[in-house]
Amino acid sequence: MNAPDSPTPIPSEGAFPLAGASATDDAEQLIAAQQSGPEERPKVSKGFITLLALGLFGTYLAFVTPIAISLALRVRVLAPDNPEYLGIVLGLGSLAALLVGPLGGQLSDRTRSRFGRRRPWLVGGTIVGLIGLTIMAVGPNVVILGLGWMIAQVGWSQATNVFTTIQADKLPETQRGKVGAITGFVTMVAPVFGAVLGGIVATQPFLLFLVPGAIALLFVLIFVLFYKDADSCTFTFDAPLTAKVALANYVFNPKRYPDFAWNWLGRFFFFFGLTLNTSYTAYFFAQRLNIPVLEISGTVATFGLVGILGTIAGVFFGGFLSDRLRRRKIFVLGSGILFGIGALIMVVAPDLTLLLIGSLLCNISIGVFSAVDQALFLDVLPERDTEAGRFINITQFATTIPQALAPIAASAVLAMSALTGEPNYAILYIGAAVLTVIGGMVVLKVKSVR
Repeated sequence: MNAPDSPTPIPSEGAFPLAGASATDDAEQLIAAQQSGPEERPKVSKGFITLLALGLFGTYLAFVTPIAISLALRVRVLAPDNPEYLGIVLGLGSLAALLVGPLGGQLSDRTRSRFGRRRPWLVGGTIVGLIGLTIMAVGPNVVILGLGWMIAQVGWSQATNVFTTIQADKLPETQRGKVGAITGFVTMVAPVFGAVLGGIVATQPFLLFLVPGAIALLFVLIFVLFYKDADSCTFTFDAPLTAKVALANYVFNPKRYPDFAWNWLGRFFFFFGLTLNTSYTAYFFAQRLNIPVLEISGTVATFGLVGILGTIAGVFFGGFLSDRLRRRKIFVLGSGILFGIGALIMVVAPDLTLLLIGSLLCNISIGVFSAVDQALFLDVLPERDTEAGRFINITQFATTIPQALAPIAASAVLAMSALTGEPNYAILYIGAAVLTVIGGMVVLKVKSVR
């Protein structure tokens, strides 16, 4: 991430809209926020937060349900002898979203429309996502299924990133933790609903993919109908968005944006550790409890249920309290340390009870981190009023890159440990403990946020 920034096109002083009463109000709020700093943004209403939560729930339902169950069921039908195709399809979808996301963010930042900069991309992402789900529903083979998933993931990831960008546009500092807690909660609940829905319509491919998509479309349209996005028709920019500029904007200069860079790096370490911790959960539990892997599913399910409750508790505790205390870094550091403690407890746990306690601590930590770190990265987001979409998509790299690399690293570590006997899954948990603590400590380098 050390490539220098190219000159980035930004709106000129006369770029804000002046046509129409509601557009004028929104433009004046945006100008005032830019001049006085993000802490002066007006508080958003409970209605806005409710609509935002519903919109995110819908997009995550459509986005996560294929990952949680739908894709596995279709691969099972279309290629019953090749379950490894599932990993290939998932990987290609993630790669497509990773490559397209920052471009979509830049285009959103520069969109001129009487409907604003964000709403067209929110609707557009939803439509692309629905097209992808439709292709998946009717696809006669794994190739078409994979193509559909790539299209769907590009669309739904764009829509979810736009919702995050809208939070950057609108939320004052004093509400970011609270809203992060609420949106974190709905994104955790969505996969549960998706799994239940998938189980109900498992034998009907069309419903399996399109019912979640239809729910997402409904909630997105409701949000778009009531959300006031300032008219951006009069926006002007200092330079065109050429291919060279667009590619250069996939990276950023950490010397120019040090707080954003430290937060990015801290998130990278935390998610690398988290992915190490979760990549071989079933195998680790089976080894610790001396139970065959094929018989461990019930134990994993129990841990998962308790873990959801712990994560939800952490989300609300961390998000609401960080807003009240006006502190972020201590919560991020604490979540990293708590995760490390939980992982080490699991490594030395002699029985199921202590293993469960360690797992619960890890999940509480994940909840705290997910709410507070989202608030923190919104606090340090560079060029908030001109390039929020770009930098939010760059932030996603700190999550997706470790999620891609950590399983590869885990496989290499396990292969080396197996040279002297059976694979030692505890090494992964020790590594996860170290990395998450490092992630929390790195965030202490952020200077502009307490």
